Amino acid sequence: MTFKLPELPYAYDALGPYMSAETLEFHHDKHHQAYVTKGNEFAGAGTKYDGKSIEDICKEAFAAKDAPVINNIGQHYNHMHFWNWMKKDGGGTKLPGKLDALVANYGGLAKVREDFIAAGMGQFGSGWAWLAIDGGKLAVQKTPNGENPLMHGSTPILGCDVWEHSYYIDYRNARPKYLEAFFDNLVNWEHVEELLEAAV
Repeated sequence: MTFKLPELPYAYDALGPYMSAETLEFHHDKHHQAYVTKGNEFAGAGTKYDGKSIEDICKEAFAAKDAPVINNIGQHYNHMHFWNWMKKDGGGTKLPGKLDALVANYGGLAKVREDFIAAGMGQFGSGWAWLAIDGGKLAVQKTPNGENPLMHGSTPILGCDVWEHSYYIDYRNARPKYLEAFFDNLVNWEHVEELLEAAV
């Protein structure tokens, strides 16, 4: 298998003012491309991971403590979804039905938002904040570096990149403002629902 950089599902300037074209150009074209390039080196054709799904590679690499694959294929998986977890005029409080019920069982959207932002704030250094399905229930999680919930036995349905390259151009060191802008104005709840449908 050869990993490839996916195209953005929108124009570089589509997510402004919450995420700038400059950020997307650097983040997608430079950072994500670097994960793909390294991912092919460590887990592409001719390696022991050849022919396996990216989800299985994430799990196997984590179990084997294979750091180069965890970080590069993990980040490729994370970013493949990250671009789709955002859309122009995203966010809002109207959620698709099955997702709405799951969020209600957690304690409501305000509670999910509060805990998700806290997870992103609480991730020391680089990493991710997540909504995941764990044991059939919604869970808020955080992971360092290129890790994701797949590696910890749950299924991610929403993730926010809190590496500095994801927000520093637009927000400098104000990670809370970035997380708030992401949740309130960018989240593509339809993509979240698609992943939820596949997870349950």
